[in-house]
Order: sequence, then C-alpha cells, then structure tokens
Amino acid sequence: MPLGRVLLLVLWLTAAGLCLSQEPPEPPEEDEALAAKEYSFNPIQAQKEMEIGNFYFRKGSYRAAAGRFLEATKWNPGLAEAYLRLGEAYEKLKATAQARQAYEKFLELDPKHKQAGAVRKRLKMLPADTDATDPAGKPGEA
Repeated sequence: MPLGRVLLLVLWLTAAGLCLSQEPPEPPEEDEALAAKEYSFNPIQAQKEMEIGNFYFRKGSYRAAAGRFLEATKWNPGLAEAYLRLGEAYEKLKATAQARQAYEKFLELDPKHKQAGAVRKRLKMLPADTDATDPAGKPGEA
C-alpha cells in the first residue's frame, strides 16, 4: 500500500476515534415537570401562589401552604406578606428554624408592617431548632 494511502487511513481512523469518544450533547428535558423551574419577577403569579397557599392554610394543609408561599417568594422576592405567611406555616409544622428565617426576612422587607410587633414577639418565643430540612420538600430553603 502506498504511503499516502496509509497516512490517509491513519488520519481517518484517528478522526473517527475522536468523534466516537465525544458524547453528543444531552437533549433538553421534554418532561416539563422534571425540568428545572426558572423564576423571574412575576407579581401576578406570586399573588396566585399566595391565594392558593392561603386556601391550603385555612384547610390545615400546612405543608402545601408552605410550598405555595415559598413559590410566591421566588416569583416576587420583595413580597413581605409571603414571608410572613411562610413563617406561620413553618411554625405550624414545628419547623422553627425555617419559621425564624422567614420571619426575619419579613421584618427585613417591611419593618413597619402592622404585624411587625407581633412577629418580633413570636421570634423571641420561638425555641432554637437545628432542623435544616424544609417541610415543603426542599432542604435548607426558606
């Protein structure tokens, strides 16, 4: 076999080996339920989450309510009422560390709210809790 053909064959096999060793990029997730949710400022969606969370809270489904209030804080991070209700839901679930975080964020956002004084009293009465799991199902978020 002539030298030119041998070199051409070697180059072709090398290129083919490199193409085979690289994995194709992973296609985008087709199941929207499994895809990571992206949040952008959306006060209308935050208000809807608040309404649904309030429904669950009145019904006594505190875990579902906490999940909805947490969603509301992601759609509108400046919505103090969502942090207040999130703290109340966590308190009902006996998740005092998360309740404390939510109440502190509420006071940070709206220190002059009409319920700010009551929240400060609740914070003083909350026992210390080292539980780092979120009852809404997401570890360490509040």
